[in-house]
Amino acid sequence: MDSDPFVRNSLISALFSSLDVELARQVFDESTQTDVVSWTALINGYLKSGYLVEGLECFNEMSIHGFYIETGRIEWDIFVGSAVVDMYSKCGFHDDARKYFNQMPIRNVVSWTALVAGHLQGNRYKEAIILFQDMLMEKVRPSEFTFTSVLTACAEIGGLIHGRWVHGHIIRFKSDTNSAVGTALINMYAKCGCLKEAFMVFKKLSGKDVYAWTAMINGFAMYGDAMSSLNLFNEMLRSGVRPNEVTFLGVLSACSHGGLVDKGREIFATMKQRYCLEPGLDHYSCMVDMLGRAGLLEEAREMIEDMPIEPTAKVWAPLLGACMIHKAYDLGEYVGKHLIKLQPERGSRYALLATLYSSHQKWDSAAEIRKIMKERGVKKTPGCSWIEITGAIHEFTSFDYSQPEYYRLNEMIESLMVEMRLDCSLFASDVDME
Repeated sequence: MDSDPFVRNSLISALFSSLDVELARQVFDESTQTDVVSWTALINGYLKSGYLVEGLECFNEMSIHGFYIETGRIEWDIFVGSAVVDMYSKCGFHDDARKYFNQMPIRNVVSWTALVAGHLQGNRYKEAIILFQDMLMEKVRPSEFTFTSVLTACAEIGGLIHGRWVHGHIIRFKSDTNSAVGTALINMYAKCGCLKEAFMVFKKLSGKDVYAWTAMINGFAMYGDAMSSLNLFNEMLRSGVRPNEVTFLGVLSACSHGGLVDKGREIFATMKQRYCLEPGLDHYSCMVDMLGRAGLLEEAREMIEDMPIEPTAKVWAPLLGACMIHKAYDLGEYVGKHLIKLQPERGSRYALLATLYSSHQKWDSAAEIRKIMKERGVKKTPGCSWIEITGAIHEFTSFDYSQPEYYRLNEMIESLMVEMRLDCSLFASDVDME
């Protein structure tokens, strides 16, 4: 086998496909003749199997530039290089990914897309959009995966102008608006508040799959249009498309925001009984939120306690918010303390319980919570948001004094707060509910 590189490399790839990672490495190590192709098979195998650290160690071991000079196989350098960029990004080493990318002698759409997608995965949305712009400047034609990644970045920061610009390039390149790209467009327009444009894209899609239907259902739910969301869900079922877990999450969210408790209960039961889908933490969190909004706090608590899976902070948090809205002090205190026990490192958990105490004039208890925060060295992570103004993306964090017009912005915010006569109890209940 060692005399036949093709057989050896095929075996390595096959072993990774069957998740026999150790044996794949053993076959490689026992080979007396390894070339860039076999190294590629090994690195790519680690990457696809989720062994990212091992993949990076393998890359360092390989000394890829030595192989490039020795063999002169530029096409393999691009292939391996793209995989390495992807691995660096998935491990969170975005600066290293960019540094290696810049050193690559030749970059193609695969390597560019790996870098854009990597920044997206690391929540570096603004950088992902800038990289897409750089890619176009280099005259590299984007693929559907590139478009999907950059549209998702636009959606996450509400970058409507950039999103429309990307849509224009999709039309310009006459790219196939398949389900993946179409779904990304629907998601982008919906998250930017343009439901009409989202629905126009949805209607033009041919052969809509569950992801396209789900994106549009979630879009309506996101903006509180419960009936449109439910009607589209029913239309989806009539068309023969089977819903998945994310579809049900969108419909349950619609019921929650629309106050449709009975319908929500019915859909939640249908999920398991008719479609054999086990509700996850997100589904239970949505149900607790729905019951809490309706003031059914005890039913929400009982649902949490009867869950077949261990409830996390994601499930308990909406109940605390509901307790604050409905001024249920005793239950709110119990839930607040439990959340701190579950996530003692999260400053927002302490802050919400302190707010609950303050809203009921329990000043000593509120002071005690803040004292505990200080003793444990816990701080509330500042929130971060983006806004797009005339095509420029601005990023803001709490107490960020680096903005050139910080003081003017602060004066405007204070003026708005006075005009709104902010009710702190309602505000605090909606903070950091994940």
